[in-house]
Order: sequence, then structure tokens, then C-alpha cells
Amino acid sequence: MTRIDDTPPSWDERAQLTTFLDYARDAARAKCDGVSAENARRALLPGSPLMTMNGVINHLRWVEYYWFHVVFLGEEDQGPWTDEDPDREMRIAVDFPLTQLLAEYAGQAADHRDLVAVNSLDEPARRAVRNGVHVNLRWILLHLTEETARHNGHLDILREMLDGTTG
Repeated sequence: MTRIDDTPPSWDERAQLTTFLDYARDAARAKCDGVSAENARRALLPGSPLMTMNGVINHLRWVEYYWFHVVFLGEEDQGPWTDEDPDREMRIAVDFPLTQLLAEYAGQAADHRDLVAVNSLDEPARRAVRNGVHVNLRWILLHLTEETARHNGHLDILREMLDGTTG
């Protein structure tokens, strides 16, 4: 897999935060390069039947949607999950081609980049999180970087198990 540059174009806080989130996003997409449609749908971990390459990418897409649209902007939640099926975004991912999921994730990331560019990092979210706190945009960027990096580890494991590719 090709190394993606994680050095920001400038050293201000916004550039550093967005560069690391973009790096993590790009790494997730790069880990999927060359994966067959069949392999992208395969669950390899007996205790995690929803853990597929498709499932992880779709989860990352919908997690970003949730934090930017539902929490930060306060929009109505249109995510695929339900109370009965809280991991539905991972379950339904096998019904879509990986190329489509990757394109949707990349397009949404571009929209979120624009959203971040026009808002203060100190801007509080319109909707509170579970403990009643209104996190700010800075916190959301940090959280999404952590979430994406953690799931990149899952993609690493899945990819190595699928076809031996590492990196």
C-alpha cells in the first residue's frame, strides 16, 4: 500500500487536526485497494460476524455522518441503525459494492472538510452527547481521528487474513 503524507501544509491547529483525520481516512481507503468484491464482504472473525471490509468502511462513513450532522449540526438522525439493530450500518454493507461505499465515504469526507473549514474549532455541538455535554468541533475532529485510526487496525487484520497484504 502506498504511504500517504501526514505532514500538514501549515502548523496551525486546524491544519494539524484536519490533516490527521484526512490521513486516517486515506489510510482506511488505501487498505481496501485491490480487495475483491467477494473478499470485501467476508467476515473472518468468529466472534464478530459483522466485521467485514465493507462493514468497517460503511461504519466509518456513518460515524462521520452522525458526529457532524446529528451531533454538531443538530439534524434529525437519518442513519441506518435502529434500537433493535444498532450495528445495522455494518450488517447492510454486504449488500453494496465496496467501490460504492468507498466513493460515498470519500464524497462525504469532502463535504465534512468544507463544514470544518467554515466553523470555529470552539463551536459547540447543537446536540449534547450522552453525558449532557455539548462537545466542540475540535473534540469531534479528535474523536473521529481516534475512531478512524482504531478501525484502520481492524482493516489491517482483515486484509492480512484475506490475502496476506500488510502495510
